Amino acid sequence: MESVLFIDYATTVKLLSVSDAMTICEDVYRMHARNTVQWSAPPSQRLDVGAPFHNHWHVKEVILKETPVAGVRLYSYYDDGVTNTVGQLDCTRYIVLADPATGHPIAILDEHWTYAIRSAAAAMAPLKWLGPRQPHTLGLVGIGTMGENCLRCLRQLYQFGEIVCTSRRPHTRAAFADKWSRRLGIPVRTVDSVEEVVRAADLAIGATTRTDIVSREPWVKRGATFVSLARREMDPAGWNKFDKTVIDDWECNMGVREFRAMLEAGEFSRAQLHAELGEVVAGLKAGRERDDERILLHTTGMVSHDVGIGWWIYRRAREQGLGIPLPTAVAQAALGPKD
Repeated sequence: MESVLFIDYATTVKLLSVSDAMTICEDVYRMHARNTVQWSAPPSQRLDVGAPFHNHWHVKEVILKETPVAGVRLYSYYDDGVTNTVGQLDCTRYIVLADPATGHPIAILDEHWTYAIRSAAAAMAPLKWLGPRQPHTLGLVGIGTMGENCLRCLRQLYQFGEIVCTSRRPHTRAAFADKWSRRLGIPVRTVDSVEEVVRAADLAIGATTRTDIVSREPWVKRGATFVSLARREMDPAGWNKFDKTVIDDWECNMGVREFRAMLEAGEFSRAQLHAELGEVVAGLKAGRERDDERILLHTTGMVSHDVGIGWWIYRRAREQGLGIPLPTAVAQAALGPKD
């Protein structure tokens, strides 16, 4: 109670590896399968303000009962429809951890690295169960922060023969192709259209910041897995045409406007859902069963993963004497107001 540990960006990068993040995400999925994760009600609170601010705040809370730890994730970013800073280092991002038994503060973490790698790891780790067995061609629709972190995770699982990618700006995808072709020693082709990427891919990743429909179901070939990382990366009208459609969490997705609109339009229903990811990772529902299955994997992101990763980093920081202790109000009680 004398101090709360502040863990800065550089320390989170030092302590959390890509493989660590993927393992933690798997563990948290199993907690969900065991029903030991407690969401807030509602699971997410938002403040969205238009011109002239174009400011967006999100606050999400959870308790991981098995750990146990309580956590709040809060972030703010700018989005005017042209510029979106949600994945940039200059937006506001923090995780606050507390003891759920006492309410005492534990830690405050900068979450720029943990958010970036968690968003990718939570979607890529389940490919152990849902991905193609030996994919030759990786298709990347979007090669920003999210796309690059997905590739970092996928290197833990696969050795691709080639990568095909596209993005809004030709010069950014050219720089991406140059960097990763040299690093991986495989061809990285850039193309102009999303359709060309998805049709070529054995494993396709939709990782853009767009709000419109990005990819279409007929473009996904037999035996491929398509990973949708948010909103409408895959046309809602095509969700029910995949052999298996799997999402991270039904209730979390119900908080997303585009997901609710898809259900209200009759394009998809819970009866058509194969499983939530926790059920697959825990072995309660089947993953890929045939090489020719077409599988859609969609994640909206769960604060339980953020808090699980935050707790893991906090323990490592304590073990290694890292982080910055900040005095709590209890430690400064003698300096309180004097009547």
